[in-house]
Amino acid sequence: MNVHDFSEKAMNGKDISLSDYKGKVLLIVNTASKCGLTPQLEGLEEMYKKLGGDHFEILGFPCNQFLRQDPASDEEILEFCQMNYGVTFQMFSKIKVKGKDATPLYKYLTEQTGGKKVEWNFAKFLIDENG
Repeated sequence: MNVHDFSEKAMNGKDISLSDYKGKVLLIVNTASKCGLTPQLEGLEEMYKKLGGDHFEILGFPCNQFLRQDPASDEEILEFCQMNYGVTFQMFSKIKVKGKDATPLYKYLTEQTGGKKVEWNFAKFLIDENG
């Protein structure tokens, strides 16, 4: 099993298989639009513009689990990220990244780090091209 075995819902409602990203290095990030770390979106977008394309992708996953710092709808979150930080990398629907209700993807990611849980917004997982 690897990251490519999972699917997640994009903000437009379509399911995206992470197998679509085979052969690319992935940076998976849980985001929040009302967090002190939110300006990281600007740096992530700069990285995406510089490195993104055939070999690198950033996948953003909004999460409201940390002090409810992303309470808006998917549409509002996407608009905020695009208008304020110019985000063009793939954003997915809001998910849970910790606890019993965490998405299977995030359960897998934390298992791969020895069970270390996601402790805050903007935790990053760097995944090689093989998943």
